[in-house]
Amino acid sequence: MKDLEDIGALMADIGARAKAASKVLAFAPADARRAALLAAADAVLANADRIVEANALDLTFGQEKGLSAAMMDRLRLDAPRVEAIAQSLRAVADQDDPVGAVLAEWDMPTGLHIQRVRTPLGVIGVIYESRPNVTADAGALCLKAGNAVILRGGSESFHSSTALHACLVDGLKKAGLPEDAIQLVPTRDRAAVKELLTMTDHVDVIVPRGGKGLVGLVQREARVPVFAHLEGIVHVYIDKDADPKKAMDVVMNAKTRRTGICGAAECLLVHRDVAEGLGRDLVTALVGAGVEMRAEGVLAVGGTVPARDEDWGQEYLDMIMAAKVVDDVDAAIDHIDRYGSSHTDCIVTEDAEAVARFFERLDSAILMHNASTQFADGSEFGMGAEIGIATGKMHARGPVGAEQLTSFKYLVTGNGTVRA
Repeated sequence: MKDLEDIGALMADIGARAKAASKVLAFAPADARRAALLAAADAVLANADRIVEANALDLTFGQEKGLSAAMMDRLRLDAPRVEAIAQSLRAVADQDDPVGAVLAEWDMPTGLHIQRVRTPLGVIGVIYESRPNVTADAGALCLKAGNAVILRGGSESFHSSTALHACLVDGLKKAGLPEDAIQLVPTRDRAAVKELLTMTDHVDVIVPRGGKGLVGLVQREARVPVFAHLEGIVHVYIDKDADPKKAMDVVMNAKTRRTGICGAAECLLVHRDVAEGLGRDLVTALVGAGVEMRAEGVLAVGGTVPARDEDWGQEYLDMIMAAKVVDDVDAAIDHIDRYGSSHTDCIVTEDAEAVARFFERLDSAILMHNASTQFADGSEFGMGAEIGIATGKMHARGPVGAEQLTSFKYLVTGNGTVRA
């Protein structure tokens, strides 16, 4: 293990090389960036067995570390998931190129012609936990947007991320782009994270993707601007005018499809008028599916455990869910305002006025109507992939795709024009 002095030198070197690479990427042809991603996808498929073997080492490490079943699921790669990673790379490659896109243009009475155009951010540092596919997603999206990226994956996914990173580098080589455009921090030492957070000379923005502890650390210690991907304390509210079948389908999928992702529902809110009927049916179905339901009032059917105050505002990332009766849509909004994380929240109802009120008065990054919160994912939004779900309000919000990894600049053209 490297000591702090070595880590500092290592990170300074990575940062300098990333900065140099970003200067090249800023004007690299769109076709070259696309070719790099397609070649990386081919490399992922060609090395699928090697990636799965590397992942087996990470799974052993995770078991020894005592990771939960849900976290182990986030960590696990198999042949279908590796193929999905390759498909995601291709989807990002085939998107419209954001760099240089004209966002607006206009003429001024002075004779100036002004354009606002998309431009890369520069160097992006991505700090993430567990999920090795983030290595490919983050690398691809940053490259698509003309940025260099420094990836610092979690200790649990070290071997998987290394194998996937090699495929990205292979793509860069084949496209004739700088290999330093996508770098992976080659150590588990946490000192590397602290160095990355203060590299203002080399890094333009930090994107943390992980639990509350990681994001909190980044927000406290970063001197570089941060796109926060906070925890997903996701609510589903069942209104009095909910369609029972839609409610059952949405709630079961939102909770049980994959419990370890940030879009998994963590709290069920049920309108008082339907609590004894539909509400109890939903809780019973969830219990039957193996979910530990922490319920209150009439929702405390057989097999549930009593809800405690600390169960509201929890991101379980597991087969655990809280359930509460609320008086109406306004009470649901109040609960979400108090306990939510501004990530994703859903209303199930056939009442258009209730939907409008829910959408208008809640300020979560993603609001859904009659749809599973598991769709809170950049790929499901047509972005090919995502680098995270930004829950802040500055620059990027919601799924962060390639467009969100750009800024803009103004191009001003005159004809010998001078100001009076």
